[in-house]
Amino acid sequence: MTTESKELDNYKLTKSYFTGSQTTPLTNLTTGQYFDSIVDNHSQREAIVVSHQSIRLTYRQYLDKINQLAASLLAVGIQPGDRVGIWSPNNLEWSLVQFATAKIGAIMVCINPAYRPSELEYVLNNVECKMLVMAKSFKHSHYVDMIRELAPESYDCMFGELISKRLPSLKQIVLIDEGSEPGLINFSTLLEMASDVHYLEASAIAANLNADQAINIQFTSGTTGNPKGATLTHRNILNNGLLVANAMKLTEQDKLCIPVPLYHCFGMVLGNLVCLSKGACAVFPNDSFDPLKTLQVVEQEQCTALHGVPTMFIAQLEHPNFSEFNLSSLRTGVMAGSTCPEKVMRQVQTQMHMTDVLIGYGQTECSPINNITEIDSPIDKRVQTVGRAMPHTEVKIIDELGHIAPIGTPGEVCARGYCVMQEYWQDPEKTAATIDADGWLHSGDLAVMDDQGFVSIVGRIKDMIIRGGENIYPREIEEVMYHHPDIQDAAVFGIQDDRYGEEVCAWVQLKPGHYISEDNIREFLKEKLAYFKIPKHIRLVDAYPMTVTGKLQKFKMRDQMEQELHQTA
Repeated sequence: MTTESKELDNYKLTKSYFTGSQTTPLTNLTTGQYFDSIVDNHSQREAIVVSHQSIRLTYRQYLDKINQLAASLLAVGIQPGDRVGIWSPNNLEWSLVQFATAKIGAIMVCINPAYRPSELEYVLNNVECKMLVMAKSFKHSHYVDMIRELAPESYDCMFGELISKRLPSLKQIVLIDEGSEPGLINFSTLLEMASDVHYLEASAIAANLNADQAINIQFTSGTTGNPKGATLTHRNILNNGLLVANAMKLTEQDKLCIPVPLYHCFGMVLGNLVCLSKGACAVFPNDSFDPLKTLQVVEQEQCTALHGVPTMFIAQLEHPNFSEFNLSSLRTGVMAGSTCPEKVMRQVQTQMHMTDVLIGYGQTECSPINNITEIDSPIDKRVQTVGRAMPHTEVKIIDELGHIAPIGTPGEVCARGYCVMQEYWQDPEKTAATIDADGWLHSGDLAVMDDQGFVSIVGRIKDMIIRGGENIYPREIEEVMYHHPDIQDAAVFGIQDDRYGEEVCAWVQLKPGHYISEDNIREFLKEKLAYFKIPKHIRLVDAYPMTVTGKLQKFKMRDQMEQELHQTA
């Protein structure tokens, strides 16, 4: 245990309030400036390995490509503050867009690769994306077909001259994959757009950026059915990456395997920016998570760190070939995204050699980590809690009246500090409902804090479901169900699941005289929602448990479903 940790443990808290260390300074550099400084010191170290694309780049080579893309974006009219959407699984191009937009002060908008057309339409219009960089397809999603459905005008326009009725802000569409598509250009073509003038312009812009400017919008599911755009700055996410790297005790000698998606803060911040902060190497085993490929790449690359949500670690541990792999190079990593079963945590520490694995807790609006376990904490604190407040971060637990709760008393987790987002994109009402007048971000999660500041999550105030690290709001699914001609009402909630943490469940009431099957409902939803939002369990019911005032009692539905499933297991 560190000297500082020992000092903290010499006294006992009486109120559920804890402040992280202020010893390690935050950086005031922009992401681009920080990247340049890392290249100055580690230019020949390997920066990124993308296994499925057979790509390996040193920090110098990586920076050259980033600068080339930054200049090319300027060449086609992208300016500081413009929103650039990225809709793709993990690949080199995704990472290049992340750093190139930051270099010129453009705002990268992360779009979930599983989005369907209506979801894509909403996010592109909500933040007025000017450019969309996209893959051609991914798994069962044909992105080109979907963008043509939303913007058929793209068939008949020159690149950069799109005028779309449904996507009025979108002017440019860039295709990551090779192949000719009318109205679109390839990523490789975009990279050739820059001239010397544009490189000079990029340098001039970079010199005038500051760390408090927004560079990223991450969409989180909304309680009213629409996602909200959490707007994050250089200071937010770069410092969060730096402090998580410190907690992992990462150095330039480390290689971090990143099977988590880049569109999420887990991949983009805890992956790419964690590595950048120390000059470590980011290793991508595949375009999306595959347990076998992850195990293979960890062994091949001798990775020292591995990230994942609990579901991912379970899939690797349970893989029939798990015992064939030599994972002894592993030491650390972050497990986050949903509650981690203690048994899984202990298996990861022993069977995967990750003795220094950490549990992180937070939310996208917190950049994303505000609590993390410590490598030198007692083992019970490392497997049974989500740790203590990160450096430069305050965490408190409050009661229903907003007062700080006594130690050991459940209440809502709130956080304050450099990590709190700037806003929900141009939505002051929703921002004010989440960040109070004193700067505290309200999580909606229920937790208890012990007398040493360690936090244990016990539930949620919000109706949110966390399935395998994906945040899902029932209201969004219910709104879609209401459009089905046979459905009168729908109640969506989460139930416990050993693999994903939670699974989506729906109780559905049909209109009198109508009948559809559970499979019919799923087919209807598949065209309108990302796959992970589709309820695994659907029940056709005649009534819901209600309070005397007519409010749904979803906790009773949850208890009944879990009891039924347990009996049939």
